[in-house]
This record gives sequence, C-alpha cells and structure tokens, in this order.
Amino acid sequence: MAKRRQTQRRRRSLPRLGAGWLAVVLLAFVAFLYYRPLQTYAETRAELRQRTAEVEALRAERRALGRRAAAGASEATLERAARRLGLVRPGERLFIVTGLERWRRAKNAPGTR
Repeated sequence: MAKRRQTQRRRRSLPRLGAGWLAVVLLAFVAFLYYRPLQTYAETRAELRQRTAEVEALRAERRALGRRAAAGASEATLERAARRLGLVRPGERLFIVTGLERWRRAKNAPGTR
C-alpha cells in the first residue's frame, strides 16, 4: 500500500508541475507582448517632457521679446535703430564718413599736439 500512495503522489504532482511551467511560460509570453507597447509609452512620455520644456523656453523667450519690443516702441528708440541701419528721413542727406580710426590714431599719436 505504501507503494501505491507514492505513485499516486507522483501522478498528482506531475500535472501541478506542468501547470506551473505552463503558467510561467504564459506569463513570459504576456510580458513579451506588453514589452514593446510599454517601451513606446515610456519613450513617448520622455519626448513629451522634452517638448514641453522646449515650448516653455520658447514662451519665456517670446515674453522677453515682447517686453523688449514694448520698451523699444518709442519714436526716439526706433529712430536711433533706423539710423544705425543707415536709414534717413525723407529730405535728409546721408553722409558716410570713412577713415575715422586712421584719423583718431593720427590725432592721438605722440608729437602731433
């Protein structure tokens, strides 16, 4: 009778062992199926964080440029900027003076005073 109990135990344990392996294989298969979508999700979240930071930096730059434009909107400021670009008002004449650096060096040279 002792032999009979051992064989019955073996018979019972073999299906349980097979079911355990089947569960492990099934779990590994499900994990394999979820791997790529989860990886894509993580990459997309990282890219979203990066793009959000980029958008915020661009918004800050836009605000700074808006403040700068508002500060420089006065007529005198615009006129100075236009003159630096070489623009003149209608009816004015533009004179371009060259050789100023050479003249300054000659003026400040020792013995010319």
